[in-house]
Amino acid sequence: MGKEEKSRGGGCMGWFIVLIVVAAIAIALGLTLKNKFHHHDNDDDDLPAPGPPGPVTQKYGDALKIALQFFDIQKSGKLVNNEISWRGDSGLQDGKDADLDLSKGMYDAGDHMKFGFPMAYTATVLSWGILEYGDQMNKANQLQSAKGSLKWITDYLINAHPEPNVLYIQVGDPDVDHSCWDRPEGMTEKRPLIQINASTPGTEVAAETAAAMASASLVFKSSDSTYSSLLLKHAKELFTFADQHRGSYSENIPQVQKYYNSTGYGDELLWAASWLYHATKDQTYLDYVIGSNGETYANWGSPTWFSWDDKRPGTQVLLSRVSFFDSKAATDASLKKYKKTAEAVMCGLLPKSPTATSSRTKSGLIWISDWNALQHPVASAFLAVVYSDYMLTSRTKKIQCDSASFSASELRKFAMSQANYVLGDNPMKMSYLVGYGDKYSQFVHHRGASIPVDATTGCKGWQWLESDQPNPNIAMGALVGGPFLNESFVDSRNNSMQTEPSTYNSAAIVGLLSGLVTTSSVAASFT
Repeated sequence: MGKEEKSRGGGCMGWFIVLIVVAAIAIALGLTLKNKFHHHDNDDDDLPAPGPPGPVTQKYGDALKIALQFFDIQKSGKLVNNEISWRGDSGLQDGKDADLDLSKGMYDAGDHMKFGFPMAYTATVLSWGILEYGDQMNKANQLQSAKGSLKWITDYLINAHPEPNVLYIQVGDPDVDHSCWDRPEGMTEKRPLIQINASTPGTEVAAETAAAMASASLVFKSSDSTYSSLLLKHAKELFTFADQHRGSYSENIPQVQKYYNSTGYGDELLWAASWLYHATKDQTYLDYVIGSNGETYANWGSPTWFSWDDKRPGTQVLLSRVSFFDSKAATDASLKKYKKTAEAVMCGLLPKSPTATSSRTKSGLIWISDWNALQHPVASAFLAVVYSDYMLTSRTKKIQCDSASFSASELRKFAMSQANYVLGDNPMKMSYLVGYGDKYSQFVHHRGASIPVDATTGCKGWQWLESDQPNPNIAMGALVGGPFLNESFVDSRNNSMQTEPSTYNSAAIVGLLSGLVTTSSVAASFT
C-alpha cells in the first residue's frame, strides 16, 4: 500500500481522507456495539489485580464480629470460654436415651430445638465462608471465632452418626418444645430423639450432613489433620448411606414436615458429592455430578434460590470454581452447564440485567417470602460475592446476561447493596443485625434473650413472651427475619415471622460480610 500511494503523488491526500472516514465509521460502530452490550455505567475492563487482603472496611468488620456472636448465643452443652453473660450450660442430657452425647450443637432459632437438616446446612455454609474468606476473617481477627463455632456443630454431628447407616437428625419434640417459654438452662421438658437408618432413610439430611463434614474437613485440614480425617471418614460414610438408601425424610418421618419439610433430595446429593470432590479430588465424585445424577437433579438452565432446602444454586457456584480454576476439567460439557446456570443465577440478581428478577422491594432488596425474608437476599448476596471473586481471581472480565455484560465489580456492588440494606440502608433506617448500629430490634423472638437470668419460669414463662418491655438480654448478632414486601417491620416478640432469628441465616451473613470486609482474591484451590 505504501509504494502504491507514493507512485500516485496527489492521490495520497484522497486516500488519507478515506482512511479518516473509515476510522470514524469504525469508532461509531464500536460505540454502538458498546452501548448495546453494556447497560451499565462503570465499565471497568481493567480488573484489579488479585492479591492478599487489603485494609479492613470498618463497617463490615464491626458487623462480622457482631454476627459471629450469635453462634455463641445458640450453643448447647457445657460451654467453654463463655463470653455471653446471660447464657450457661444447657442440654447436657441430650442423647442419653441412646447412650450418646448430643449435648453440643446449636439451637435452631428462638426455640430450643436441634434440627439436624438446617444445622448441617449451617455448618456447610459456614465452612464455605471460611474456605473462601479465611484470610479476610483473619485480617478482621475473626477466623478463630468462626472455626470454633463450626467445630461446636461438627462435634455434635460426629456424635450423631454412631454407625455408617444411622444418623440422629433431631433432638426435642417441636410440639412439646413450643408449648414452653423458658430459658435453655432451665429446660425440664422431654427431649426425644429421631434417627434415620437403612429402613427409614432420609437422603437429604444424610447428604447435607456429608456436605457439612466434607467441607469442614477442608477447614481443619492444616490445623488439625486428625480431626479433618475423622470428618472426611464420616462424610464418605454418610454420602454412601444417602445415595444407597434413597428416600425423603419428609415422607418417611411425616412429623418433620411442619418445620423443615424437604422438597426433594437430589440437590443435596449433588451438593454433597461436589464437596467430597473438593475434599478428596477423587474423580468418582465429580463423575457423580456430571453424569446421570446431574441430568436428573441439576435442573440446568433454571435458576432457583439458595436456601436450607434448595442447594442447587450453591452447587452451581461451587462447581463453577472447578471450571474457573481447573482448565482440564473445565472442558466437560456438564460442568459448563453448571457454570452457565450459575451465571443465570447471577444475571437474575443484577438489577440492571435484562433477566433481572422482579422479586425485590422498592429499595432493591431481594424479597421472596414474608417469613424469614432476609434468608434469600443474604444467601444470594453471599453467592454473588463468591462468584465475583472467582471472576477476579481467574481474570474473567465479564459474564453475559442476554444482550448485556457485567463485571465482577458489579456483582460485588449488588452484594454490598444487600449487606448495606441489612445494616441500616433501608426505609426503616434500622439494622436487622441485632447489636449493630443505634437502632435494631428490641423484641427479638428468642426465649433466652427475653427472660431475665434470675427469673424462675418453669416451662410456662409466657409473661416474658407477652411483656411490652424490651428484651432484658441482647441477642447480639441475631439476624432477624426482616421486612415485609412494603419494607415495613413490626418489632414485636409475638411477630416471629419478622423478629425470629435463625442459625442458618447467621452462616450466610457471616460468609457475606467476610467477602466484603476487605478486597482480595480467593485461593484457586481449597487444598
